[in-house]
Amino acid sequence: MIRKVVYFSMKVPNRPGIGVQMLKSIAMGKHNLLAFTGFPQGGKAQVDFVPANPVDFARGAKKHGVNLGKKKTAFLVQGEDHVGALVRILEKLAKAKINMVAMDAVTAGSRRFGAIFWVKPKDVGRASRVLGAR
Repeated sequence: MIRKVVYFSMKVPNRPGIGVQMLKSIAMGKHNLLAFTGFPQGGKAQVDFVPANPVDFARGAKKHGVNLGKKKTAFLVQGEDHVGALVRILEKLAKAKINMVAMDAVTAGSRRFGAIFWVKPKDVGRASRVLGAR
């Protein structure tokens, strides 16, 4: 299954404990995340949140004075794990000449896997059509 998801990206200090503080606050607000990524960037860290309910997530952030910035689109993949599980997706994008900006993928045990990937904003609609993402 491939679906378009909303995500919010923020720059935060790259210090121990910042990520856990953010995730604890999100959990206390009862906001479920479909995905979370973080990585160092230019002396800071970039964190991307993919909430299950983007409207409630944004409302909660605003209530606590957190500026999430603009919402953006990524693609979430969930499926049965097997050798070459992502090949079909990558082949479709390559054939359509759509460049994937980044991808994170992981096995989830019990023969399941998940991945999140990004394409350039100008390619989101076309990638969605090519992949049949909802």
